[in-house]
Amino acid sequence: MANILVFDSGMGGLTVYREIRRTLPAHNYVYCFDNANFPYGELSEPALIAACCRLVSHMVAANAIDLVVIACNTASTIALPALRETLKVPVVGVVPAIKPAAALTHNGCIGLLATPGTVSRAYTHTLIAQFAPGKRVLLKGATELVIEAEHKLAGRPVNMVLLREVLADWLDEAVVPDTLVLGCTHFPLLDDEIRQLMPDCQLVDSGSAVARRVAHLLADVPTSMLAEGKGRAYCTRLDAQAQKLTTPLQAWGLSSLEEVEF
Repeated sequence: MANILVFDSGMGGLTVYREIRRTLPAHNYVYCFDNANFPYGELSEPALIAACCRLVSHMVAANAIDLVVIACNTASTIALPALRETLKVPVVGVVPAIKPAAALTHNGCIGLLATPGTVSRAYTHTLIAQFAPGKRVLLKGATELVIEAEHKLAGRPVNMVLLREVLADWLDEAVVPDTLVLGCTHFPLLDDEIRQLMPDCQLVDSGSAVARRVAHLLADVPTSMLAEGKGRAYCTRLDAQAQKLTTPLQAWGLSSLEEVEF
């Protein structure tokens, strides 16, 4: 069995962890979220890189990690080079699923729903130019939906009025996206609510692509067909709000939640 670390600033990385664990159930999983610095979109780039490198390096050493997944679009686009330089184990990041969306669209109109940082980065625009030439790609940054996804996982209802306001121009345009890229790992947590407002739109995220990449990198690691790996979670601040997540995390196969001790 391999020990796989899935890392995010909050709960969005669970959507990536879910796809990896479905594909590779026999490995052990550590889910770590940096809620002390949540949301990452509000950190400066130097602060984000420093926070990621310090925390991920500690978790790799403390848990004998064999492979790291940075299950956060913001951290992937900013901190991945520094993490790969720092760590001796493979590091897999996530990128907006522009390429599969371009293959799926029928009307040539794609929506990219992400954080403002991901929407504005040159890396994202390079992906669009490379994989969606000739397509109309509509960009929308929505930090508030990251918070809504966190609330949903904690058992609170999603603010559908807010969600409709965020998506309003994509609901009323003459040509609306028929394919929507969920460019933040938090947003698949809201897929049911998004489908209520955009029932004819295909939703695409990076989870399955990341799972395939992890499976490829671990192809030579022997596993038992009879045993399922273990899962546990860590956070950087085990306050009352984080403690409320213990039961939801158990439902995702993560048996315990502890605070990281540096």
